[in-house]
This record gives sequence, structure tokens and C-alpha cells, in this order.
Amino acid sequence: MPKIVFIDADGTEHPVDAKAGVSIMENAIANNIDGIEAECGGSCMCATCHCFIEDELAARIPAMESDEDEMLGFAAEERRPSSRLSCQVKMTDELDGIVVHLPAEQT
Repeated sequence: MPKIVFIDADGTEHPVDAKAGVSIMENAIANNIDGIEAECGGSCMCATCHCFIEDELAARIPAMESDEDEMLGFAAEERRPSSRLSCQVKMTDELDGIVVHLPAEQT
């Protein structure tokens, strides 16, 4: 089972066992991770699951599509090169150990 390490804006780490085949957002919700609001439920219609993916495994994630790129423009916290919508990144065994930083605010 792959693992995700969520890191709050204050630096607190939350390692979780993740389910492959579902999004990082869904794994966050299933593990009660604060900082992922997911108001649209994962349909890429908001930016309340904004996160920052550490560089080490970021290259293994498929490139974002235009709808995700557009929605990131509405994120509450400033977009960075490592920004992604966690609803658009599916967990795989290849992403085991991925580190996901959470912004200080989502709305």
C-alpha cells in the first residue's frame, strides 16, 4: 500500500496509508486530513484541494490538463511551480512516499 506524507502549513507531518487508484484528495478526506476542503467533491470545479507536491516524485505525475491549470488561478494561496489540485492526481504504487504540502488556507 503506498504512503502519502501530508505536511500542514505549520510543518506538522501526517503520514497515511493511501489507496492506489484514487486521488490524493480522496485519500486526504478518507484519512481526515485538515487542509483539503474539496468543496466540489473532486470534479475540478474549485481550488479547495490545492496542494504543493515536493519535487522528488512530481516528475512521475502526469502533466496537468487545461481545466486544472485554469482552476489553480482561483486558489486562495498563491500558486507555485509545485501547485496541483489534489483531486486531479491519482495515487499509484509508483508514488509511494509522495510528500504533499498543504497551504495555510483554501478559501
